[in-house]
Amino acid sequence: MNAFAPAFTEPFTPRGVAAFARAEAGRLCLAQTVTALLAAVSLACFLDDNCYSVIHEAILNLPDAGKISAGRLDWHGRSPRMLAEGRLLALDVDLDHSGVLRSTADVQVEFGRDSLRIYSILPDYSEFFYPEWSAPFNRLDIEPLWNAWAVEILFISGATAFVSLLLIWALLATVYFLPIWVAGFFASRDLNLSGCWKLSAAALLPGALLMIAGIWLYNFGLLRLVSLTSIFAAHFVLGWIYMAVALFFLPPMSVSGPKGNPFGRP
Repeated sequence: MNAFAPAFTEPFTPRGVAAFARAEAGRLCLAQTVTALLAAVSLACFLDDNCYSVIHEAILNLPDAGKISAGRLDWHGRSPRMLAEGRLLALDVDLDHSGVLRSTADVQVEFGRDSLRIYSILPDYSEFFYPEWSAPFNRLDIEPLWNAWAVEILFISGATAFVSLLLIWALLATVYFLPIWVAGFFASRDLNLSGCWKLSAAALLPGALLMIAGIWLYNFGLLRLVSLTSIFAAHFVLGWIYMAVALFFLPPMSVSGPKGNPFGRP
């Protein structure tokens, strides 16, 4: 077997990433498709476990009447009130933004009389004022809409993540492959432009797997949002490390020269 034929037993080691530089484009496409599919399913499960269940509970706790109109919330219930709370997301109503309700969730969305505030791991909150157009803010209007579209929105989220990842990987490989070609030239590695692009694309996959692992660790309650954010930053750095290390698993550039004494008799 060719030492540089990528085997799926080790496609995410530096040696395996280097092997993709000499492999057929179809093998790289298959590896990217499988990884993107895993990421899309992981994201859908993440949203379902940490967001959708909380949103559904909050909708059930809304009053039967209420709306957002002319930039103000028409609320027919007690305030402040926690509508729903999970590990990642908490939703509450505090018309005066009094600060009485503070959740242990990583992200807290608070509906006030004139604006919506988002509290997260950042030291300050983000505030968004309501638009002038009208929108329902009651259980009777929102629950049927949520029941009708929740599954479709979840599927669209996963499909969007799948397609976006493939496009982003292609874009990043296009950005990275010229620096990789320059580095390979100075390292005297046998690597053409096509191989540089495939190596750059393959080197992004280990970082994607790290991010997928981080999502599942968060789902299992082993990470908080701060740690997940750190993993998100680290998965870019991991790709750069794999690009640099994989170069040294490529064969050196062969230099052919004249054999024998060039000044002797033929």
